[in-house]
Amino acid sequence: MQEGETLWTPSPERIERANVTALCRWLQRERGQSFGSYRDLWRWSVGDLESFWGALWAYFGIEASSSHTRVLGRRAMPGAEWFPGARLNYAQNVLRREREGGIALLHASESRPLEALTWPELGRQVRIMATQLRALGVQPGDRVVAWMPNIPQTVVAMLAATAIGAIWACCSPDFGERGVLDRFAQLAPKVLFCIDGYRYGGKSFDRRAQLQRILAGLPTLREVIHLPYLDPDAPAPRPDMLRWSQVLDQPAIDAAHFSFEQVPFDHPLWTLFSSGTTGLPKAIVHGHGGILLETQKNAAFHFDLHPGERLLFFTTTGWMLWNFLASTLATGAIPVLYDGSPAYPFPDILWKLAHDADATMLGASPSYVEQMARSAIVPRERYELPQLKSISLAGSPATPGCMAWFYSNVKSDLWVANGSGGTDCCTGFVGGVPTLPVHAGEIQAPSLGVAVHAFNERGESVIDEVGELVITEPLPSMPVALWNDPDGRRYRESYFEEFPGIWRHGDFFRINARGACFVLGRSDATLNRFGVRIGTAEIYRTLAALPAVEDSLIVNLDLPDGGFFMPLFVKLAPGASLDTAADDIRDTLRREYTARHVPDEIIAVPAIPMTLTGKKMEVPVRRILLGLAPEKVANVSAMADPRALEFFVAYAATRPDLRSRKS
Repeated sequence: MQEGETLWTPSPERIERANVTALCRWLQRERGQSFGSYRDLWRWSVGDLESFWGALWAYFGIEASSSHTRVLGRRAMPGAEWFPGARLNYAQNVLRREREGGIALLHASESRPLEALTWPELGRQVRIMATQLRALGVQPGDRVVAWMPNIPQTVVAMLAATAIGAIWACCSPDFGERGVLDRFAQLAPKVLFCIDGYRYGGKSFDRRAQLQRILAGLPTLREVIHLPYLDPDAPAPRPDMLRWSQVLDQPAIDAAHFSFEQVPFDHPLWTLFSSGTTGLPKAIVHGHGGILLETQKNAAFHFDLHPGERLLFFTTTGWMLWNFLASTLATGAIPVLYDGSPAYPFPDILWKLAHDADATMLGASPSYVEQMARSAIVPRERYELPQLKSISLAGSPATPGCMAWFYSNVKSDLWVANGSGGTDCCTGFVGGVPTLPVHAGEIQAPSLGVAVHAFNERGESVIDEVGELVITEPLPSMPVALWNDPDGRRYRESYFEEFPGIWRHGDFFRINARGACFVLGRSDATLNRFGVRIGTAEIYRTLAALPAVEDSLIVNLDLPDGGFFMPLFVKLAPGASLDTAADDIRDTLRREYTARHVPDEIIAVPAIPMTLTGKKMEVPVRRILLGLAPEKVANVSAMADPRALEFFVAYAATRPDLRSRKS
């Protein structure tokens, strides 16, 4: 399978039914705008921001208690001001779907069969929980955090917190206490939702001891709401905790009598944690209006979700995909939540779940496809999937063969939509378009409203050349701020330092002559691990406490087959054994953070390459391992020890399998 080969062409019926087709008709009827192609529509969406985003506000019928004075009050990046004057609530716009009744979401786990949660029941629980949070003293702007799995109760807690203007944040329970505290302690939360443990891969994980240490590290907590998830009959770990069932055991509150907190468009909605290569993970604050508008745009036009359609994505609550999945409730689509291993009790459990749930869309990653191929699993031979019409690929660059696998092994009439975006804006920058053909190895197009380009080192937009992924116009879902960054300095340094006034995302990127896109992996030191970004600082902080490790450097490589390789290079203390140190490193990283933090290989080196100012040379090392010559990636005159790179050059020569398409 060669890059660019046509894999699928939408039928006239598919084009006719697509949401993007409906949008074009609406724009022509209501706004007098006519577009001959998706490319024309995209150009208008990034060239006339006020008309485009103002049209989407009307198209989606956003509910607001006061209207905006204009669409874009200030256009600068950072600091764009969207929909000034508007007051609204994210959760209110989600729960208005309750009026239509029916199923809100489906959910299953390793120990619980597929079940439905209806809109009336979801609304009932959210209103009671929100009212109880208010009674506990939670006010707009207070932080409500959760250490919870991908289950309906987490959705209820998120909607309840945001309904009253509190700021939500969540970590999945596979995060160890240090990973949780690195994130939550920044926020000084008032309320914590938590569980006692979870099941994964057929094993039970009791987390009560870790919970006690987390509680000790969060002195600002006023209340803890505990869900006995692993053992429903077990008592709470502490007598002063509130039990989930106790909090919900209240009379129902009629929807007409519940008051959603009305907040400005950019009032903080939630905090997502992206990686930080220095210091603590970045706490990225998103706003009510930006997430609401961007999610509906992305779900409607780049996932082509319609009310009642069911989408299954494997995710944990610590990944931005969970926030997107939960937010698709606002479109009337039905998210399918799964808590457990994607390979237990058998390797094709997600395909069985897609069959049982009548999923319309299934989210997958190139690494998952690789696992299916290794296990010789052919889903079309095992399951009838009559409702399945779309595959969403994300997490790492998808090869032509990866995309072609679905047509050979699932069904021939399938829209395989490759895409890429980021936690930073909680959306996709480039993705699928259901009215365009699918070509092997390509992302179909830039997303509507996203002025994405490939910039060379001179800051020029280039075609058919690998450059930096940049966004040249503001997006409503760009962060409101980074937490504890009052003057915005860290925000500017994170995204706008290299090209002032232009968002640099940190990905290698290419656009070809017909507008198809290729995201080719990280251009900075961030670790992209199965689609979840990890900051190198988390690794280094942990290793600094191990006596056997004198210094270290870690990188992650996007492999040509769509997989990953994350080696850790360590300079050992005198007399230390690599075997003993390696076991200690793996155990500590898994315990304090997650299994994703554990490197694939641990290699002893004589020296760690550093600049004269003491900065670890992660990017040059990664590029050397990808096959580039050291003189092209590093200025040896700026190194503390120029000979420190020699080991990595020699190691790269022994690993031709690491060469990527970027080399």
